[in-house]
Amino acid sequence: MNSLRFPSILALLVLLTFSLSSCDAIATIFKAGAWTGIIGVFVVVLLVWLVISRFRRRP
Repeated sequence: MNSLRFPSILALLVLLTFSLSSCDAIATIFKAGAWTGIIGVFVVVLLVWLVISRFRRRP
């Protein structure tokens, strides 16, 4: 039963990857306004920086 679960989830993820377009996300950001896009990029960069800094602190 568990051997059938992984291919099903993998197939669902592949389907979602092909059905969702990053262009739609970018278009939505620009519809919301330039400042929303700038703030969104800043938040993403800040989160990536925090994750990287946490991994570097570990011995």
